[in-house]
Amino acid sequence: MSTQAAFAAALLDPRLNCPEGLFSANGADPASRFAVYRNNVQSSLINALAHSYPVVAQLVGDEFFRAMAGIYLLGNAPQSPLIKDYGDDLADFIEGFEPAGSVPYLADVARLERLRTRAYHAADAQPLSHALIGAALADPQTLSELSVEFHPSLNLLTSAFAVVSIWAAHQQDATLAGIDLDHEQHALILRNGLDVEVFVIECGASAFIQNLQNGQPLLRAAASAPAFDLSQTLALLISHNAITHLHHNKVSP
Repeated sequence: MSTQAAFAAALLDPRLNCPEGLFSANGADPASRFAVYRNNVQSSLINALAHSYPVVAQLVGDEFFRAMAGIYLLGNAPQSPLIKDYGDDLADFIEGFEPAGSVPYLADVARLERLRTRAYHAADAQPLSHALIGAALADPQTLSELSVEFHPSLNLLTSAFAVVSIWAAHQQDATLAGIDLDHEQHALILRNGLDVEVFVIECGASAFIQNLQNGQPLLRAAASAPAFDLSQTLALLISHNAITHLHHNKVSP
């Protein structure tokens, strides 16, 4: 292992000794200086995770979160110079982290928080005017050929738990009392202007939106989804500026 690789590995793993070959310009003990630097790096990365996953941290408490994050660091060096990207796979880590097993919804809360971060940093796109959308939807002759393009920030999440209700409770300093934690929820996450919004939607609505994202025309996307309120779903998407383009494509018989 090169000195550079050993230095990077030791930065994230406190079990490793100070790499050989280091020296200090002022004569100070290299091991002591390295320990300070390592502590600063690890603290910065853990703080970044706490900033990206505030509800996860609240659910397990600061001490548990920081200990869990410290273990996550051991095998997960930053892969991007952008600190917002760090911890992109924390939810998968939590899912396999045995001490977190008593909070079975924790990984999905982390997934929701990561999708909110992605939505916030997603590319800008001009939403289609409500008038143009309304005119397209009012034309029955081309409705079967109509495909939809969404804002880049739009994402979906399906959870076996009441993940949106759990997350929302922590935006209002509320408790989880009264929430059926094992109630499946489907989440729609998108950025409307500068605000990232989270909605609970029907199972069928989630499947419909996924079908549209996969390129299916509107009527086929609706017909192949479980039963849901199409008008209500379209109204939600339109009113929150989720639609950026409509395309009229000839559908093969």
